Amino acid sequence: MVSLVRKSDFFFELHEDQIAKYPLKKRDQSKLLCYQNGQITHRKFSEVSSILPKDSLLIMNNAKVIPARLYFKRKTGALIEVLLLEPVLPGSYEKSFASTERCQWKCIIGNSKKWKEGEYLDLSIQSGVVQARLISREDKVVELSWASKKSFTTLIQQIGELPLPPYLNRKTENSDTKSYQTVFAKNEGSVAAPTAGLHFTDDVLSNIVDKGVAINEVTLHVGAGTFLPVKEDDVINHEMHREHFEVRLDALNALIKHDQRIAVGTTSLRVLESLYWIGFQLSQKDESFFVSKLEPYENKTKLTYKESIGIIQSYMQTNNLTVIEAATEILILPDYELKSIVGLITNFHLPESTLLMLIASLVGEEWKDIYETAKAEKYRFLSYGDSSILFKNS
Repeated sequence: MVSLVRKSDFFFELHEDQIAKYPLKKRDQSKLLCYQNGQITHRKFSEVSSILPKDSLLIMNNAKVIPARLYFKRKTGALIEVLLLEPVLPGSYEKSFASTERCQWKCIIGNSKKWKEGEYLDLSIQSGVVQARLISREDKVVELSWASKKSFTTLIQQIGELPLPPYLNRKTENSDTKSYQTVFAKNEGSVAAPTAGLHFTDDVLSNIVDKGVAINEVTLHVGAGTFLPVKEDDVINHEMHREHFEVRLDALNALIKHDQRIAVGTTSLRVLESLYWIGFQLSQKDESFFVSKLEPYENKTKLTYKESIGIIQSYMQTNNLTVIEAATEILILPDYELKSIVGLITNFHLPESTLLMLIASLVGEEWKDIYETAKAEKYRFLSYGDSSILFKNS
């Protein structure tokens, strides 16, 4: 079972002026704090290739943020905000974005009490009308329909707004449509950017490859749950929202080939650790491809990371699969033993957040010195802030 973890143990003072409201003009000029062998040093992110071990593997999340915030009005004038979370019908991101008439999504609904189940809300656009209908208040499912024959992905580019993190406390601006995407973003579906990747440029990536570091990608569609504050002091009671991810066979092959793996961002790390438990599930003839919040604490296994990934690899080869799709609610707490990585590239996170607790699983109590040092050196925090590269304590 998981040990008691108190939210209050992860509190630190973070003032509003320490939160970066806008990105730097040049992504790779952000500060980079390096924690390795108990030592903290300071660099520019443009120098990250010099820190990465030769022959290591960098795993990135290539998820692309969508303009997921939609606004509708009732005839009374009441504004209803719909934030797309995950597709319900069709059930896959690819098929939903390709829809040309209607689709259903699980959503966060603002002002939902004023929207009756079954009620249509109309939004007039140049090519016609977009309708939103509340299918289920309890399940928070909304159906969107339109007659223009446009794909859904084209439609939301026209009517949607990029959802910035609430802690930025500002409206989305035109510049965010570019700056709040990684340069390697490909697969649409996220409502939040995998922000550790925002520091990379094409030049930085080129330098990494020249160093002899391999790069591969996974996709985790980041949900709005990433912004939900932990309300319970006993963290085990915190609700972790389900997030969907995809991993290609070539990425699994790379994970098996390399011993030194470094995740770019907590989203990539959650995928890598979830893969371990999916491999374990398959070894138990369980093909659910879903990792629950507490699965790592309820099961004991002696599988090595490579053995577990090899089980998934064999499953895919047997079933002629090139990609697996899965979902995870994994909660990574300080006592959890990370199995997939030797290091993590990540931004600086909110006090009392599950992301900070994940950092503690990597560096232990040293997170306190790392964060106090970052504050003293005037590092910029959160999504548009500075970066760190943290290596696992031996």
